[in-house]
Amino acid sequence: MPINSSTVARSAAALAISALTLGAVSASAATIAYVSNADSQDIYVLALNGDGSVNLIDKVATGSTVMPLAISPDHRYLYASLRGQPYSVVSYAIDQASGKLKALSTVPLADNMANVATDRTGKYLLAASYTGNKISINAIGADGTVQVPALSVIATGKNAHSTQVDPDNRFLFASNLGSDVILQFRFDAARGRAVPNDPPSVATKAGAGPRHFVFARDKRFVYSTNELDGTVNTYGYDASTGRLSLQGTDSALPDGFKTTEQLATADLHLTPDGRFLYASERTSSSLTSYAVDTASGKLTRLGNIPTETQPRGFNIDPQGRFLLAVGQKAGLTSYAIDRDSGALKPLFRYTLGRNPNWVEIIDLP
Repeated sequence: MPINSSTVARSAAALAISALTLGAVSASAATIAYVSNADSQDIYVLALNGDGSVNLIDKVATGSTVMPLAISPDHRYLYASLRGQPYSVVSYAIDQASGKLKALSTVPLADNMANVATDRTGKYLLAASYTGNKISINAIGADGTVQVPALSVIATGKNAHSTQVDPDNRFLFASNLGSDVILQFRFDAARGRAVPNDPPSVATKAGAGPRHFVFARDKRFVYSTNELDGTVNTYGYDASTGRLSLQGTDSALPDGFKTTEQLATADLHLTPDGRFLYASERTSSSLTSYAVDTASGKLTRLGNIPTETQPRGFNIDPQGRFLLAVGQKAGLTSYAIDRDSGALKPLFRYTLGRNPNWVEIIDLP
């Protein structure tokens, strides 16, 4: 079912914008969202309610520009990359009753990291440096804190933008935005090492600029945003060899959109059931929705809607009910996800800190 963009745009504009103030933790606050605000140098801890509204339950000062976040597989720890010098990562313990954060340690990273992630066991922190053209692997201790020095620092092509392991924890991938490739590695989870796979990379269209990528639930496909040409790529994935193969490319822009500015496709996420994919584009300040053919991996573009200004980050709750999008020059909008059509219905808008850019959402035990 196509999404009616004009209707959504009108209803989004009509939403009142609410300021978030600190409040008590609800006894029913089972879903928690974390939003990093780069310029106000803090992390908002939000309770996501059953109607799609949020409440601010904590505001954590980081003391430096905070951008990418990562959460451990067991949801007990959060890692925040600080992009002001000295480049470092803060390890936080997540209170399992409230979702609040407790800082455990701050240690240096190999460079200014645009992306952090853990491996599937939670034993390693992976990081990608856009300005430093490298990726790194650090051990994570039994207490959840990142250990130094790094076990591996690997030079990449130009502008490494994100890195993560496959669902089986056997292969590691790193997008290189400036070199138009996704690097492919074999991952040694026993030692925290990675060596180039054969072939060592898969190329995008020249000038596309691969940025973020996600694995399909059945591990047969990978989807990636291309920042510089406003597209999303679909790759076939061979889980036995760790190899990607480009299958198709779809637009992430509004129909007829024209601009003299540089395009800036950013984040993407699948619904938990794998049926719908969403991507954000910052120059048009929009979200594009796709239906996923789970048999072939093919995307069918459903529609595009306006969202918060310059949407660098968004995420979907673990139940697939709501999408929270933040704009670097605005705030946060929560959307209900129609489980049958994938349509997004704007529900609530909020002001946050300055330059909100990253969203993680978890369910508490």
